[in-house]
Amino acid sequence: MSADGLYNRNILRLAAMLRPDDRIVYPNASAERRSSTCGSKIAVDITLDQHGHISATAFRAKACALGQASAAQLQNMAVGKDRIAITEMRFALAACLQEGKEIPESFSQLDAFAVARGFPARYGAILLPYDALLAAMDMAVQQKLEVKG
Repeated sequence: MSADGLYNRNILRLAAMLRPDDRIVYPNASAERRSSTCGSKIAVDITLDQHGHISATAFRAKACALGQASAAQLQNMAVGKDRIAITEMRFALAACLQEGKEIPESFSQLDAFAVARGFPARYGAILLPYDALLAAMDMAVQQKLEVKG
């Protein structure tokens, strides 16, 4: 499979949706993750509601089109989800990429990244937005606990 198939119209469309200067003015938490494999960097600001569900996200990416597309898609899918749902999404995407498993119907939008199955060097860039978002969620919970404690 050629790398040309990776950067198909759907991936490029998703990547173009990400705003490079997107920020949340008063986030509950922010996190940044960098891929040691490819050097991609994803930053995210989040706000959570009182139940720990995401109410807003703002992603910024210095990454290839796959990383940008993944961040844009996650930004669209994350609102209303809690940490368990985001973890399940990441697990489903990783299983699709690494093991060739089918994406569950509930996360069918993630199937856009099935084109990267044959490119292990790209998995990190695709999963990086999930790692950044989960880190931000953990940070928000920790900060909330510190305020209460």
